[in-house]
Amino acid sequence: MTDAKLCWLDIRDAGSATAAILEEAVHQRIDGVVAADPAAFTGLPPTVRKILLYPDGNVPDDIGTADLVVVPGGKDARAPLAEAHPDVEFGRYVEIVDADTLEDACLAARLEAWSVLDFRDPTKIPLEIVIAAATGAPGSIVTTAANQEEAEIVYGVLELGSDGVLMPGRTVGDATALRTAASSRTGEIPLVELTVTAATHIGMGERACVDTTTHFRKDEGILVGSHSKGMVLCVSETHPLPYMPTRPFRVNAGALHSYTVAQNGRTHYLSELHAGSSVLAVDVKGRTRPVSVGRVKIETRPLISIDAVAPNGQSVNLILQDDWHVRVLGPGASVLNSTELKPGDTILGHLPTADRHVGYPINEFCLEK
Repeated sequence: MTDAKLCWLDIRDAGSATAAILEEAVHQRIDGVVAADPAAFTGLPPTVRKILLYPDGNVPDDIGTADLVVVPGGKDARAPLAEAHPDVEFGRYVEIVDADTLEDACLAARLEAWSVLDFRDPTKIPLEIVIAAATGAPGSIVTTAANQEEAEIVYGVLELGSDGVLMPGRTVGDATALRTAASSRTGEIPLVELTVTAATHIGMGERACVDTTTHFRKDEGILVGSHSKGMVLCVSETHPLPYMPTRPFRVNAGALHSYTVAQNGRTHYLSELHAGSSVLAVDVKGRTRPVSVGRVKIETRPLISIDAVAPNGQSVNLILQDDWHVRVLGPGASVLNSTELKPGDTILGHLPTADRHVGYPINEFCLEK
């Protein structure tokens, strides 16, 4: 297993769209193109791995400029091919249909430099078994996926995911979808230190608790703010409280009008979130991961308005439930009670660079205050 997340696009069924699909694949920096005909590799730059896949094992004499040839069977069965093509890598293809072929897949994952796994059934438990069996192995596992949705799941199985995904490229847009699936698991977002300038009790209003389907770490939360160009890192309820058990899946996030950050730079109002929505969990180093929303609890509570300023002079505001157990994160993962914030305190936040229209960034005049 490796840390890389590889994107392999299968163009064997691309037909007349092949040229356009390959152009998009190069633009999207797809790691590998999979074909059955070596002529398909003509014109591809050296940055793209050229992979021939023959599930039936029938390899033609001429493999052209292929970098890697994937066939069924172990190294002994491939020995004549490796001897005939000493400058080409060879990998093993395994179709998993039962317990015996699952064991073959585990063996390949442990011993082969390249394993391409094709699971017949939709359950991901066999892939979990293979990933566990391959722990510490130096090779790479590439798993087939039918579409972007399945690719995202494959990349995240057991939190480690397959090293790569092999997805069909049948039309323009598939390469972009595969690259999006690979990059949606983790990322980074720049955080800044904000200086609190005021804390004001503003009376009653509706606040939203965001209950997710994940277990937050103690240095994680979600970004929330009243304005599109400034947000504060609200911590999850993973830290002990004297009067209630911890809720490690929950962020008491703020008033229902507030923005929060989702994938691909989009924002949502807290009031828009619902079961099945996705938001970004963010830690104090700015590392992110998408998490799914299980429910949102909107209830009437007393509210407190926190004003802060960024080093560049940008004003930031966050309205929270007015209760000391509602917290935000500061430098070094310090946990700060919202009702105890005072001018001069330092909290962590994020400064989006664009205004928003229905959650999408847009370069237009917009005054928020």
